[in-house]
Amino acid sequence: MAMRDDTMHEIRWHGRGGQGAVTAAKILADAAFGSGWRGVTSAPSFGAERRGAPVTASTRLAAEEIRVLSQVTEPDVVVVLDESLLDVGKATAGIKPGGVIIVNTTRPAAELGLAGDFRVVAADVTGAALEAGVVVAGTPLVNTAILGSVAAATGLVTIESVAAAIEHVFSAKLAEKNVAAARLAFECTSR
Repeated sequence: MAMRDDTMHEIRWHGRGGQGAVTAAKILADAAFGSGWRGVTSAPSFGAERRGAPVTASTRLAAEEIRVLSQVTEPDVVVVLDESLLDVGKATAGIKPGGVIIVNTTRPAAELGLAGDFRVVAADVTGAALEAGVVVAGTPLVNTAILGSVAAATGLVTIESVAAAIEHVFSAKLAEKNVAAARLAFECTSR
């Protein structure tokens, strides 16, 4: 389902400290610019977070320059890197009617218990990261993989622009694995 139009699109990221939600938000902004958006911003939300604590980040995309730099409170898209944050992270708070929430999970969307005027998209992003070998110290890193799910579920960016943005951030060897994870997640994401 393509969401692309000339309005501003606001994305809120929910992750845990150390999962790379802030990095994913930045890479999405780069991918959006590569997909033709002229106004893109990315902003982290830092406090006293530590590894494993819930964190958020924001990305905005628009056809024109963006002058709003605050955190996203009424998102069009919510991206959840860790399914457990659905219970504690207030992931659905403020989501706009007709929005979409993308959840990293092995469960079907209908089993997540999310109800509202928004579409729920489930994707096994962890499985994609594992299959591509994006693992550090035994833990699969899902932040780049879930970018493929964002591309598939929203149409706001292309998978090619996601791949190019990942290649801007990582060395060639690491980029290859991360791009593969994003492509796998793109394919396993319900549209």
